Amino acid sequence: MKLSSSKIKKTNKTDLTVVLPTFNESQNISSLINNILKFKKFFDLKIIIVDDESNDGTAEIVRNLSITNKRVRLNNRIGRFGLSSAIKEGVLDSSSEYVAVMDSDGQHDPNSLKIALKKLIDENLDLVLGSRFNLNSEIRGLSKRRKSGSEFANNLARYSLSNKYSHITDYMTGFFIFRNDSCKDFIREIKVDGFKFLYEFLAISKGKLSVGEIPLIFKPRLSGKSKIELAVLWDFLISLLHTFSFRLLPRRAISFALIGFTGILVQLSVTYFLMELIGINFNNAIRFSVIISATSNFLINNILTFRAIRLKDWALFRGLIRFLIVASLPLIANIGISTTFYRVVSENTFWAQIVGILIVFVWNYAASSRFVWNTP
Repeated sequence: MKLSSSKIKKTNKTDLTVVLPTFNESQNISSLINNILKFKKFFDLKIIIVDDESNDGTAEIVRNLSITNKRVRLNNRIGRFGLSSAIKEGVLDSSSEYVAVMDSDGQHDPNSLKIALKKLIDENLDLVLGSRFNLNSEIRGLSKRRKSGSEFANNLARYSLSNKYSHITDYMTGFFIFRNDSCKDFIREIKVDGFKFLYEFLAISKGKLSVGEIPLIFKPRLSGKSKIELAVLWDFLISLLHTFSFRLLPRRAISFALIGFTGILVQLSVTYFLMELIGINFNNAIRFSVIISATSNFLINNILTFRAIRLKDWALFRGLIRFLIVASLPLIANIGISTTFYRVVSENTFWAQIVGILIVFVWNYAASSRFVWNTP
């Protein structure tokens, strides 16, 4: 039996998925989704919301919207969090020809979706990003302090990435759109503990993508606060050093090493305090300073290096005990090597301690990663 042409459903609409990572966006998410849904007349549109256990009802709002509109889908993550990992999960969950990523705080105009996709298709590009710092951009929601900080971060990023991306003016943007077939393999390689998803994406692609940008109208945040904090800035520093090392040094090893330098300062300071101000001799002072230094290293690493799997409450206390047990052999080695160097080679307390610290670094990183924070 022949079907009449009127019953054959055809569509020439562009296949587009919009990924929205969320965490406590209950005041933003409904209006954002509804504004994006207005473009269903232009696109074969799907929206994937990846929520990190919001405690303000964001997931419930999205779940209710998904019941009435099959274009909306919720990925409610349990026990996992992080902006980069949320974006990666949402992107890899999409089979659309084109995929867009937007922050969910209401600062990006959904009308930019149509403009960015048109540029992507017309100029046969792999990736188009929305820039806050394009000459034609309009910034309504960025303080002078945050703008200066973002511009500084962008300049550092430019030097660390391929020269083929030097024309980009905003490596830290939360708005971009790309061709799924040419970008998905790069996205699979992204390590989700990096600073910014887009920056990691560009670093991994090593100049192999054709990239354009459009100006953004960057609006004030509808609700919530900026996510810029010490841990985020630390991630940016580690990502830069990771890229400058040609991505050969493990990211966590870089972080562990930098924090190890703070441990050196703690150990040297405590040793000086005990010897000069209290009068304890070096052989006894070094015992206290090494333990205090190890404890400070553990606590800072828990906050920064292993933030995504950080230990809390009793687990934090148990982790400290494990860390001190795991580090007991190198702690003893540190003390023994330092005192031997001081007694046999040179009575220079600085170099005596540095020799011990350097010898035990590799053991501390490898053993504590495996047995304290349970990483492979």
